[in-house]
Amino acid sequence: MEAGGVADSLLSGACVIFTLAMFSTGLSDLRHMQMTRSVDSVQFLPFLTTDVNNLGWLSYGVLKADWTIIVVNTVGAVLQTLYILAYLHYCPQKRVVLLQTATLLGVLLVGYGYFWLLTADSEARLQHLGLFCSVFTISMYLSPLADLAKAIQTKSTHRFSFSLTIATLLSSASWSLYGFQLSDPYITPFDCRCPTFQEF
Repeated sequence: MEAGGVADSLLSGACVIFTLAMFSTGLSDLRHMQMTRSVDSVQFLPFLTTDVNNLGWLSYGVLKADWTIIVVNTVGAVLQTLYILAYLHYCPQKRVVLLQTATLLGVLLVGYGYFWLLTADSEARLQHLGLFCSVFTISMYLSPLADLAKAIQTKSTHRFSFSLTIATLLSSASWSLYGFQLSDPYITPFDCRCPTFQEF
């Protein structure tokens, strides 16, 4: 195997390992819900937004025929769906959870309709879906800022997960490198051809 192939395989493996580690941090919430038979101190929206994010990237991976993206997001979608079902099982206010889930699934279905039915050109579909996934991923990573505001107000960081923070950092870094390696502006947080970055 040549050097480029080894580096690609290692980078792909790092993406898979770090991202699955990030997704598996929800297992502690799952265990907490099972032990306490409640959803106290467990947030629902991160599970839901991550699930939708996984399903979007899964579609992108299928369009690109990229097995790294497909594997990671298939496992991620299964885990997030498991977390959602457990949350729904133990949540006393099921109506709110079902409404949030139905709303985001509706957005996802409208998106699928647009990307798969109304966008005939596969290259345009890949670009539009990539942009959608990038924007949704950025919003997903920004959603914990609400917790940051509460942490500042209460002067307590008990709501933050150290393992999730580290796993997210490593996952984000590996995906940035992976996108850079593929010259994929939707996986990389910035377009490598942007003049601002070429000047340095």
